[in-house]
This record gives sequence, structure tokens and C-alpha cells, in this order.
Amino acid sequence: MKNAFTMIELVFVIVILGILAAVAIPKLAATRDDAKVSMLAQNIGTAVGEISSYTISKGAADKNFLLMSNAMQKMKNSGNAVLSDNKSVISIDGVDCISIDVVKNATNDDLKVSFISSTNQKCLSLQSAIGTQNYFIKLRGSGVVY
Repeated sequence: MKNAFTMIELVFVIVILGILAAVAIPKLAATRDDAKVSMLAQNIGTAVGEISSYTISKGAADKNFLLMSNAMQKMKNSGNAVLSDNKSVISIDGVDCISIDVVKNATNDDLKVSFISSTNQKCLSLQSAIGTQNYFIKLRGSGVVY
């Protein structure tokens, strides 16, 4: 009597491993996407806090986000943020999701965070993690209590 596996037993093992791989690989990819969304949401929250702190300490917001926030620099370096004067557009996988603007006038500076309309699932997850659409934070002016 031989102590070996039959061809049918080997085929069953290969089929079972294939099914397990087909189930596990999408779960791992989804976990990676969730981590990317969480990282961006954390960086956006940090950037908003840094910009607020900078404005309070200097007395006015700067038009350059990179001077006010290390988190913006990190998002720019990773390709998730496109910066211009007083404006930043945050994207995930090339899809624009969130706009962060500093609205300045003679006596007030406001930080405006708004969602950009998208059907991309990662973008919707990022917007959901941020939580509030179209909100202002008074940075400087008559509405700010020190």
C-alpha cells in the first residue's frame, strides 16, 4: 500500500486554497484603503489645528499653507494635497475630495472646510471620517474670543 496523496485529493486542496485566497485578498486591500483614509482624515484634522494655532500665535493667517502646517507639507509630499495661495485641495487616489480655504478680508480670517462632490467610495469614506460638510472656523476677527 502506498502512502501518497491521490490526484483528486491534491486538486481539492488546490481548489480550497484558491477559494481562501479569493476571499482574503480583497479583505487585505480594503484594510489598506481604510488605513489610507484614516491617515488622511487624521492629517486634515491636524492641519486644521495647526493653521488655527498659527493664526492665533501670529495674529493673522498666512497665504502659504506650508508655513502654517506640517501636516499640509506631509499631504503635499505624498501627493494627496495640491496647494495654492489660501487654498488646498485634498485628494485620494487622484480624486478631489475636500477643499480647505483660508478666507481673508480686512478684519477677519476664516478657515473653510468643504466637501467636493464625488461618487468615489474612498472619497466618500474620507468625507464621512471628517464628519461635517462646509464648516467655518473663525481664525481672527470680531467673532473670535481670546
